[in-house]
Amino acid sequence: MSAAPRRRFQLPEMEGRTARWYARQRGSASQLAECRREAARLTAGLPSGAAVLEVAPGPGYQAVEIASAAPVRVTGLDISHTMVEIATETARRAGVEVEFRQGDVSAMPFAAACFDLIVCQAAFKNFRQPQAALNEMHRVLRPGGRAVIQDMNREVTGAEIAAEVKAMRLSRVNSFMTRLTLSTMLRRRAYSAARFERLVAHTAFGSCETHTQGMTLEVRLTKPVAA
Repeated sequence: MSAAPRRRFQLPEMEGRTARWYARQRGSASQLAECRREAARLTAGLPSGAAVLEVAPGPGYQAVEIASAAPVRVTGLDISHTMVEIATETARRAGVEVEFRQGDVSAMPFAAACFDLIVCQAAFKNFRQPQAALNEMHRVLRPGGRAVIQDMNREVTGAEIAAEVKAMRLSRVNSFMTRLTLSTMLRRRAYSAARFERLVAHTAFGSCETHTQGMTLEVRLTKPVAA
């Protein structure tokens, strides 16, 4: 009997109806406005024509805003076939050029040293092979390039979760379900800053900068320029 395929994510990969429901929840006006603010911040200082990769872009809202914010080339890589379809349609409707591809972050289908910036939002805690994912990010970054990972802070308080969900302006039922999911299942899998730093120490990056604010943990990693 052959072995069962090894899962690449902590959760079943989002496909079909589940993926489309998730895309609708992430598409509120307040969340899209936050994507625009983040796109401006993330692309600040990037040269014209820089190559940006978003890992696990989901419905593609952040990738589209990055492509709209700066003269850069944007690629998205997602494990979900449905999310690739949704994200491609998101870019088409927005009138921007983003290439979305299906693939695994722990074995990316890209040549070495081909991206200037990698972005990963609200997905890293779901990776079953986080060390391999970080090593792949290091491999595909150009020397001097950086990766920015934003995810849930394991040390977030219940009050901070409630405030974050309120800002999403979801329906009453979806607000309740989102708070419940964040407070239980997702927080258990999330990283603290100290835990993430320990993980990075065993990767090609070696070290990182971590910052926490409310529900968010942001990790910045840089691939050094060879001496």
